[in-house]
Amino acid sequence: MNKNGAIGAADLVWDSHAGFAFVQAGDLDELSRWRQSGIDFVSVNVGYDVEPWSRAVEALSGYRHWLRAHPDRFVLAGTVDDVIAAKGSGRLAVAFDIEGADALNGDLGMVDFYYRLGVRQMLLVYNRNNLVGGGCHDGDQGLTPFGRAVIAEMNRVGMIVDASHCSHRTSLDMMECSTAPVVFSHSNARALHDHERNIRDDQIKACAAQGGVIGVNGVGLFLGTSGDPVELLLAHIDHMCQLVGPQHVGLGLDSILACQPDDLLSEEALRERAAAYWPPRQYPAAPMNFAPPEIMTDIAAGLDRRGYAATDIRAILGGNFARIANHVWRPVIH
Repeated sequence: MNKNGAIGAADLVWDSHAGFAFVQAGDLDELSRWRQSGIDFVSVNVGYDVEPWSRAVEALSGYRHWLRAHPDRFVLAGTVDDVIAAKGSGRLAVAFDIEGADALNGDLGMVDFYYRLGVRQMLLVYNRNNLVGGGCHDGDQGLTPFGRAVIAEMNRVGMIVDASHCSHRTSLDMMECSTAPVVFSHSNARALHDHERNIRDDQIKACAAQGGVIGVNGVGLFLGTSGDPVELLLAHIDHMCQLVGPQHVGLGLDSILACQPDDLLSEEALRERAAAYWPPRQYPAAPMNFAPPEIMTDIAAGLDRRGYAATDIRAILGGNFARIANHVWRPVIH
């Protein structure tokens, strides 16, 4: 960080989750905005429980091919060294994540399959209960035996275990079960805004106690009902830092790259799935207001204004998630 709180050339900036509905590989062209905003790494969603499991495979195929065709701007990162090298060459490092273990199609071997294709992080449940555990908008069930087996396999291959979108009980079970630190890649504090997608203080403390990191997101519906988005986001960061210290807080903006109509589902099916995964009681008709990647510079300046030490700002902006990745990610063994 420099004296006015701006992101410096030496700062490693890490966005632990960007989500959007895959339509075509060319959607990734918008990732140039991340690099222009001073971000060095972003994890891009390739699928979630709302979609058929095969959609993740289709997205991975398209995205990997597209990234290989643009080596002047992007690097498909498998290690933290790849991220550092990409930053040094002025390129954006990209890896993938999956939101919900339905993408496994009930097959434990798919964990290793996805890891080899660049998926470095997977949250186990997306809003609604599935084969591995409970979702935040469903019955608060815990991990199933299959869910425990999935976590063991994720630990084995080096995939980060992510508790965002999971139910309270399932998230706590995950942290007891995993031998590697568990993260919340993009979750805000329920103590500040009472939404089912946000997490309670005991979840934040359990995550930190296990060595994990919580990534605060920039989704207006989860930040609060009114106020400046940057200040609301900073308030969630403050709350978590006061609870567990800045070494356990990061950023997962959940910026939307492309909100295009789903070309796989009819309008009737889309309404049915929306009601299931995004219950109207929690998701009013008003827009959710997703923060753009450009907000990262405002967050850095805001942390500086609030008196955070430069070392803590660097940790929140990226150092903490880079530490987790360096600890968890493993070389692909053939």
